[in-house]
Amino acid sequence: MITPLDIENKKFSKQMMNGYSVEDVDDFLDDLSVDYSKMYKDLSEQKLRIEELEASLSKYKNIEGTLQNTLLMAQSTAEEVKNVAKQQADQIVNEAKASAQESLNQISQELITKQQQLEEIKKQFDVYKAKMESLLISQLELLKDVNKD
Repeated sequence: MITPLDIENKKFSKQMMNGYSVEDVDDFLDDLSVDYSKMYKDLSEQKLRIEELEASLSKYKNIEGTLQNTLLMAQSTAEEVKNVAKQQADQIVNEAKASAQESLNQISQELITKQQQLEEIKKQFDVYKAKMESLLISQLELLKDVNKD
């Protein structure tokens, strides 16, 4: 690329006849050099600006990637927490069911034991009643015998 300095330092060979006016060419080159300098400076500034914007874009793309990864990790972690909570809830429910079943079995066993005790007491009462009847009958017989004498 031609620099403004190249334009400024450009010299044309002078022709004697039908050549360009050196003064006009120099004036034109001076004007061209000024305009070209402005454009060259603007272009350099624009290139710097583009580099800055590309760097910013790269930075924001990196941040976007990080945010996407973070979001995926958060979703994954939330899913894991949900699964662990479900497992814990299932375990608590299963333990409660097992505890309830154990309590039911224990109460059923106690009921059976109490029924057996009741049956035993009924048998003892029947034996006691039979003994009392027998005793009363024997006492009645004794009294009858005593009255006969």
